Amino acid sequence: MSERIAALQAWLRDDLGMEDFSFAPASSDASFRRYFRIFANGRSHIVMDAPPDKEDVGPFIRIALAMAELGLNVPRILAEDRVNGFLLLSDLGSRHYLQDLSEGSVERLYGDAMAALGRLQAAPVRDAELPDYDRPLLLREMGLFRDWYLLRHLGWGSDPVLEEVLAQTFNFLADQALMQPKVWVHRDYHSRNLMVCGDHNPGVLDFQDAVIGPVTYDLVSLLRDCYIAWPPSRVAEWAKGYWEALRADGLLAGVSAQQFLRWFDFMGVQRHLKAVGIFARLHYRDGKSGYLADIPRTLHYLLEVSSRHQELRPLHRLLEERGVLQPR
Repeated sequence: MSERIAALQAWLRDDLGMEDFSFAPASSDASFRRYFRIFANGRSHIVMDAPPDKEDVGPFIRIALAMAELGLNVPRILAEDRVNGFLLLSDLGSRHYLQDLSEGSVERLYGDAMAALGRLQAAPVRDAELPDYDRPLLLREMGLFRDWYLLRHLGWGSDPVLEEVLAQTFNFLADQALMQPKVWVHRDYHSRNLMVCGDHNPGVLDFQDAVIGPVTYDLVSLLRDCYIAWPPSRVAEWAKGYWEALRADGLLAGVSAQQFLRWFDFMGVQRHLKAVGIFARLHYRDGKSGYLADIPRTLHYLLEVSSRHQELRPLHRLLEERGVLQPR
């Protein structure tokens, strides 16, 4: 047993008075956090283990309380030890969207997810106390694609053509993101972070990196998910339907459907560049190789969308001509 797990179990026993409980892994994510499910007195709870030298539980606590006030179904914080990075949370269940999404369930599940997202995006941003999704952050994220995927994973060498195409593309995408209306952004609103709940669906997880940023960001995370894909025409219909809902609520005055869908496309390219870079980094830096299997799907989004927009044609030609989707 590791020292962290021993300390976590001691906290449950000595500080929280849990004498008899079962303890099993619940999940892990792309960070240093781990989650365990405990059963005690006929009830289940989730325990978060966030090593304080690598993860700060403060943002999770603060944003969980804020999102609960906005009407989202997020874990309730039942007990905390900020010094050691332990949290006791309510259990939102073990079925995430990715497990339940099918042709028969997708309209209902995505309908619930977009309704919850609409509540989040309707919240005022002026008092949110969240960081801005600013240009330096947008550019750093896209830089992960260059550094970890193209240079490290594919072994490309840096050259003037590569650097010019990437710089022009990254700056264009950052411009498009920054001109969008600003809302609360969950930042990882996808099928592995949404739980299927019988009441108040969905349960929402992994929100601690929330920011104030572009209105299309979370929508593209949901509809162009790195872990499951749907036909492009259907995705466009869902996105337009969400635009109509926001317009009805007075949140997108002056923004046409065509403009919204362009922003949606461009935001997806920014996110997918970041995601491919993160997947490669998880493999090389953190020893988490399972995410490599999600790179082809994510690259497919990049190629499909970049082929349809003149501003992204240089990126499309670069990726296509250098064969980034060829088997390795």
